[in-house]
Amino acid sequence: MQGGSRQGSGRKTKIDKKQGKNIYLTQKQITTIESLSLDGCKNFSQKCVELIKLGIIQNNLQNKNKNNITPIRFIDLFAGIGGIRKGFEDSNTVCVFSSEWDKYAAKTYEANYGEIPFGDITKINEKEIPDHDILLAGFPCQPFSHIGKREGFTHETQGTLFFDVLRILKEKKPKAFLLENVKGLITHDKGNTLRVILKSLKDDLGYTVFYDVLDAQNFGLPQRRERIIIVGFRPDQKINEFLFPKGDLNSKVGINSILEKAPKGYSISKYLQDSYLFKKNDGKPQIVDMNSEIQVNTLVASYHKIQRLTGTFVKDGETGLRLYSELECKRLMGFPDDFKVPVSRTQMYRQFGNSVAVPMIKAVANCIKSAITPST
Repeated sequence: MQGGSRQGSGRKTKIDKKQGKNIYLTQKQITTIESLSLDGCKNFSQKCVELIKLGIIQNNLQNKNKNNITPIRFIDLFAGIGGIRKGFEDSNTVCVFSSEWDKYAAKTYEANYGEIPFGDITKINEKEIPDHDILLAGFPCQPFSHIGKREGFTHETQGTLFFDVLRILKEKKPKAFLLENVKGLITHDKGNTLRVILKSLKDDLGYTVFYDVLDAQNFGLPQRRERIIIVGFRPDQKINEFLFPKGDLNSKVGINSILEKAPKGYSISKYLQDSYLFKKNDGKPQIVDMNSEIQVNTLVASYHKIQRLTGTFVKDGETGLRLYSELECKRLMGFPDDFKVPVSRTQMYRQFGNSVAVPMIKAVANCIKSAITPST
């Protein structure tokens, strides 16, 4: 890939720089703050920042309550760059907690949502997470351990990140949850992983659970991207049937509708094209142009590696072939054009490749919101 100015390279932008501000506290306030035990806060300054974050969340809740709106409180786990949040959030919701361990994804999350997600969820006590109505999580799929003699979900999911979803659900008991994962979860470990997940949610925690595989190309995106969506409801919600949205199967969008003409800095060198991408005459990789009306291959997190078997590239630019631009990645995943990307090119591709199809999540979220009992 040839060079070009990269957003996020060089000096930090203003939004990333910390600024000093004078604040005056009484000795009693200082003593109170110093005595607090806040997860991940090792000094007085960190505690103050954390308290300000919590105060902003509380203020958002109060503002919505002033307008006679009882907002739906949700938490955003394994948040990435906030794709699930982007699909779920509206004027009647408020995010009361978010968690993401990757520092680069957290940087993008902060730039767009104005808050820094908490770090490693495995180190956060579930009792310290705010009460919420809905839990959102795009949890990673890991091999589930079957070692040990303990019963219940602590036996088969201990040591996996899904265990952290379960312990939070068990402690906070939200009305509903929305989980997202790759389609391969269905066949992972010959179906045993999904069996353990559903058993844990239904039998151990008592939720009524539904799941389906949805495809982004049916929700207005020019990309084939199948994902399993798991939705669950607390028993008191009395929801015995849940119909997943299917999107519009007859009105698909072509990749040409999101392409921009000759963006700078995304060209693939002639040498790489000749020595690798087109070394075989086997129809690989997938090439599109301004006339292509197809739905392209799934955008993967390793797209920056320019892989000939999984990649889709655009016939355009200085060398005749280029990668997707930043704007095209946003559109391919259903993010707004003004979504901020304050990281390197490599991290950008990783983040969008790991994210979700926003319109698809939004459609599911609307169904969940319509199904649950309003808060009082």
